[in-house]
This record gives sequence, structure tokens and C-alpha cells, in this order.
Amino acid sequence: MDNLPCAEPAARPGGKIQWTRSSGRCKSPTVSLAAAFPAPVPLADGLVLRQARSADLGQISALLTDRGDSADALDHRLVVADPEVGWSACAVVVDGERVVSTATLLDEEVRVGGIRLPAGQVELVATDREYEGRGLVRALMRWAHDRSAARGHVVQVMIGIPYFYRLFGYEYAIDIPSALTVHTPPAGEGTPALRVARPADIAAMAALQDMAQDRFDVAMPHSAACWRWLLDHQASTSWVLERAGTVIATGRTTPPDDDEVLVAEAAAANEAAARDLLSAVVAQFPRSELKVVHRAGSVTATAWQEFLDHEPRKRAEQYYVRIPDVAVLLDRLRPLLWQRLDAAGTDRTGDDIVISTFGAHYRIPVGADGLGEVVTGGPMQRPGSVKGIGVAPDHLPALLFGPHGIEGLTRIRPDVYTGEEELFQALFPPLTADLLSYYLPY
Repeated sequence: MDNLPCAEPAARPGGKIQWTRSSGRCKSPTVSLAAAFPAPVPLADGLVLRQARSADLGQISALLTDRGDSADALDHRLVVADPEVGWSACAVVVDGERVVSTATLLDEEVRVGGIRLPAGQVELVATDREYEGRGLVRALMRWAHDRSAARGHVVQVMIGIPYFYRLFGYEYAIDIPSALTVHTPPAGEGTPALRVARPADIAAMAALQDMAQDRFDVAMPHSAACWRWLLDHQASTSWVLERAGTVIATGRTTPPDDDEVLVAEAAAANEAAARDLLSAVVAQFPRSELKVVHRAGSVTATAWQEFLDHEPRKRAEQYYVRIPDVAVLLDRLRPLLWQRLDAAGTDRTGDDIVISTFGAHYRIPVGADGLGEVVTGGPMQRPGSVKGIGVAPDHLPALLFGPHGIEGLTRIRPDVYTGEEELFQALFPPLTADLLSYYLPY
């Protein structure tokens, strides 16, 4: 295996597991036994990459704890013990019987407009210190991407350490929202009934999150399985606020760290419930500085505006996105692109929408009542000459999922440009996003 130009990551890349609930979930296609349980892969120096087994649990737990913490080992156990996931989601590299590296690939679903995209996410990555720099993560990422393809994923999303995952085709695309400091708690009488969430609360919590995410262009919700894991894992606590026996608000908090507590995924039925939620969390952690993740335009963001310091973020934070097959993804997005084109009110019947990534290009025929199947062609260095768009492949995730849109990207990227601005501004507008992740990206 090729050596990597930097040390392999200590443990998790960041953000983790989430599928959508059973309603509206895009199910993965049937996977052959060979794809689900591939044969062991021999690597250099006698090492072998294979699917993890129950007998490996102790060693994987020890490795994750050593390179991360004990909470990672618990999270791994929750995943492999889950009947919806199981051991096929995890791979290891072994030296004889010794587990020296591991990674886990999990099913996700990303919604863009009304389109639901099956997605994968790599998590719980760890390599023994003695085996770093030998390409083991590279091999595990190949395994993960092969498994992701076999499960029908058309995109991968992750939170990861800076730069490292760009080596494997990931690019920064979706902004991670700022965490804002609470300077003054809301005034109120008494202490609202905040308590730790229980399994019976999951349906109500999920409904509140659906309501909060409905206003965003791009969203990734938790699944029923992820909700179960969240109630058991140690890196955060899920809370609910009740009124007259009904859950009216929810959120997650991290354990106090240097007298600071993060409040994430806050959602509420209305602004009064949102203010009560903030008051209750302040009361729960009276000696800690509170920071809350800003979900722009949501009920909680509106209700909490006057209580927060809205300072600009000092550095960029973004989710990674990988597009394994551009034509497949564009084909899945055709209904959304047609909707945007139709809303623009311009008749393009008989034309082609041309998107060039320079090394290849993609034509989407425009019909009277929809877009035709994507046709892939060879290199195209001057897409402007056919009124197309040129976008370097490493900027394509930002174009399809990010906050800049084509207009913003053309201002900051010389290798993103368009031959017909009005058309492509309609097709690729700036997008708002709200991604719920198992590990909080802060």
C-alpha cells in the first residue's frame, strides 16, 4: 500500500451515524453476500484487511480507547450490536490475530430539496501507533468506499480532521454553524421541567427535529437507530422539556469541559418553549459558560437572538463531502434541477445543460416536461463556448450542497465559471444546510 504523507488519524474522523426514520427512508438496494462479506484482502508485510468479527471486539475497543477515549469504544459496541447494522459495517486490519487498524462505514441519508440521497459516512477510525504511516487507513477507506457503492450510496459525508480526508476524494462543502455564547439567560418564573430523554421520547424529539430541519435546503436527520444510540452514549446528553406531559423542546449538551457546555440540536415547538429550554439548560449548568449551536431561521434561533453574542467565527469549519460518480448523482438530482429550471420561467426545451469538470463533461437534455438522463462525455476545456458551466471536480460538492451557489463560487474560484449566468444561477443557488451528526462537530 502507498504510504501517506502524514500520520494517520488518532481515532474518529468526527461526525457519525444517522439514517432517516422508516417513513420516507431511502432503503439500500439488496447487497450480494460477496459484497456484504468480502474476502480478506492481503496487504504488505503480511497484514490482512477483513471484516471485523465479534471475537475482535475487545481489541477494537482497546484500540479506540487508546487512540481516542472509552466513549468511542462504547459507540462502536452500540453500532455492531445493533440489528440494523451489525459487524458487516466494520473492518479491521490484522497482523496475525492482532487488530492494528479499524474503520466503520455507516448508512446515512442526505435530503436536498425534496430529493433523498442514500449516503455513507466513515467513522471510528483508529490505527495502532506502531503501524502508522503504512497506508492502512488508505486501505480501509478503499474498503469503505467499495462497501458504500455496494449499498447504493451516491455520496459520502463526514466530519474529519483538517485536510487528511481530501487525500481520499473528500472536499469541504457544507458550513458547520457557529456556536454562540449565551450572555444573558431569558427571564422567567420557576424552572421548566427539563429531564434526560428516554426511549419513549424519541418520536416527539424526531418530530421537533423534522420541524426544525424543514426550512433548510440540505438536511441530514437522525435515524431511529441513531436516536437509540444517542440515549446510551457518553459524549453528550439528550434532554427534553415537558409541559403538561407533552414534550415541547429538545436538545443535546456536552459534559462540562473547562467550565463550558455546548448546547446543540436545539428544537422547540414555539418561541416560548425555546426560551424555557434555554432557561432550563442555564439552570442545569449554573457554573458553566453556555454556547449554543446557531440554527439560522429556526424557532430557537429566533427566540434566542437577544440572549446570544453574535460574534463572527474566527476560522472556517465545514463538513466533508465526496462524490464517487458525478453522473449518478446528477441523475438523482434531475427532478430538483428541473424544478429550479421551471421556477425560473425560461423555456429551454431542446437545449442541453452542460457541466464540465474539465476531465469529463455531462450533458442533461431539456425536454418539454423534464430533464433527460445524464450523458457523460470526455474532456471539455472550454464549456463556455457551448454556454455550459466549468467547475473543477474538487469544487463540485460545494456547488451541489454548499452555501455559495454558482455565483459565489465564481467569485472565489478561478476554475469555476459559467457561459450563461442566469441559467446556472437558477440551477445552482446558494443552499442552507442543517446536518445532525452523532459526534458533535465542535
